[in-house]
Amino acid sequence: MRSFISDLLLQQLAEPSSEAMYKRLYRHLTASIRSARIAPGQRLPSSRELAEELGIARNTVVSVYHQLLCEGFTESRVGNGTFVSEQQQDVYPASVLEQTDYRPGWLSAQLSERGNRIVEEAPASPSEWGAFMPGVPDVEQFPHATFSRLLRQAWRAPMPEMLSYSQGGGLKWLREELAAYLGIARSVQCDPDQIIITEGVHQAIDLVTRMLGSPQDVAWVEDPGYWGARTILAANGISTVPIPVDAHGMCIPPAASEPTPKFIFVTPSHQYPLGMVMSLDRRRRLIRLARHQGSWIIEDDYDSEFRFGGLPVPALQGLEPNAPVIYMGTFSKTMYPGLRLSYVVLPKVLASALKAAHTTLYREGRLLTQAAVAAFISEGHYTSHILRMRKAYAGRRRMLVSLIERRLGPGWLTPEADNAGLHLVVSLPETLPDTRLVELARSRGILTRSLSRYYHQAGAARQGLLLGYACVPEHQIIQQFEVLLDCIAQVMQDGASGAGRVTSASP
Repeated sequence: MRSFISDLLLQQLAEPSSEAMYKRLYRHLTASIRSARIAPGQRLPSSRELAEELGIARNTVVSVYHQLLCEGFTESRVGNGTFVSEQQQDVYPASVLEQTDYRPGWLSAQLSERGNRIVEEAPASPSEWGAFMPGVPDVEQFPHATFSRLLRQAWRAPMPEMLSYSQGGGLKWLREELAAYLGIARSVQCDPDQIIITEGVHQAIDLVTRMLGSPQDVAWVEDPGYWGARTILAANGISTVPIPVDAHGMCIPPAASEPTPKFIFVTPSHQYPLGMVMSLDRRRRLIRLARHQGSWIIEDDYDSEFRFGGLPVPALQGLEPNAPVIYMGTFSKTMYPGLRLSYVVLPKVLASALKAAHTTLYREGRLLTQAAVAAFISEGHYTSHILRMRKAYAGRRRMLVSLIERRLGPGWLTPEADNAGLHLVVSLPETLPDTRLVELARSRGILTRSLSRYYHQAGAARQGLLLGYACVPEHQIIQQFEVLLDCIAQVMQDGASGAGRVTSASP
C-alpha cells in the first residue's frame, strides 16, 4: 500500500518541470517538512519503498535523504529508519522561514457581503448548555441506554446499502414511522413518500428555498422571528419582509400587498419567540392568501409536543387538503440537538424533485442512526420520553413563573405567552438594554438571549430575555435565578435606575 508521503510527493512531482529530479524531490520534501505537512517525528518511507512508489531511481532518493540528514531536517534511528527531526524550529527559525516568498495574496481576501451577514447573524454564545439557555431540552434525561442498544442492533449486521449514501429522502422505515406519528400527534396529512429526512431544520430551509426560490424573491417572516431562517434566506439571495405579530399570530397583510411573497414563514402552533398560537381564522386566511398569490407557507413546528395545558393545537398543514404548506419538524427538542435529524413534509407535487435535489446537494447518509430512531419510535420509547419530559418541563415552567411573579412582578412576563414550549420571555423596561444584560449574565455563567435580537425592524424591537427552563433541573432554578436577579439589579444601577424594581423577599 502506498504511503501518504508518496501520495503527497506524486501530486507535487506531477507538475511539468525541466528541473532535475534530485532538486525537485529535495525541494518538495523540505517544503513539506517546513510547513508540517510531513509532521515532526513522522517516519519517512525507506529509500527503496519511496523510489518504487515514485517510479524514480533509488540512488536519487538515497542522495536526497543524505542531504536532509546533513541539514538536520531528518534523523536516523538505527534499525528503525529515517524520521523527520523533532527540532525543526531550532534548525530553521521563523525569521528564516519568513524570508520565503510565498506571495500569499489570499491573506487579504475579504468575506463577501453575504458572508458578512451570515457571521453577523451567528449566535453570540459559545456554549449551548446551561441555565437558562432557550431551545435546549434536558439531554441528561434522555434514555441513552435504550438508544445505545438500538444503535448496537442497527450496527450488528448492517446491509451494504445502509452504509452508503441516503437515497429517496432518508430511510423508508423512519419515514413510515414519522408519517404514522405525525398523523396522530400533529394531524399532519401525508404519506412516507412526502417526507425527507434532513440534517437539521436549517438544511430543510436551505433545500426548500434553493429549489423553489430565486434571487430577489421575497419571503414574509414573523417579526420577531427565528434569526436562523432569515440567515439562510439571505444566503440564498431572498429578501425578507418583516410582518408584525400580535396575540393571534402573524398580522396577515391584504392580498393586494406588494411585493408578492414566494415564501411565508410561520410558527403557528407556538410562535417563536413570543409564544402565542395563531388563531383558526388567521390560519384559514393565510392558506387562502397563499393559494391566491401562489406562495408557499413554510410551517416550523419546532416544539409543538410540549404543551402543558388545554387541547393540542393541530398543525396548519393538516387544516385543509392539498394546502400549499411545507411542514418542518425536528428531533432536536424531543430527543437531543446533537442528533442532527429533522424532517420536512412536502406537498406531493414537490416530493420527487426535492428528493432528487436533496441527494444531489447534500449526499446524506447516517442510515444506521435513522434505523435506531425508527426503532425508538416503533417500540414506543419516543412517545414515552415525550410524555415524561412534558411533565418535567411543566414543573420547571411553573417554578420559574412563580419566581418571576414573586421577585419581579407579574408584569415582567410577556402577555402573549402560551402554556407551552421550552422557554419563557421576560419583558424588560425599555430603559434596561437586554443585550447588555445578556453579556453580564454570560460573564456570571447564565446563558440567555435578548428578545430585541429577534426583531427585523430595530424600531419595533422590545427589550426582553428568553429564559429556557428545559435544561435546568428544578433544584438549580432558584439558585441560578438569584444570579440573574443580581445581573438585572446591576444593569439598572449602571444606567437604568428607576425603570423597575427588584424585590428583596426570598423566593
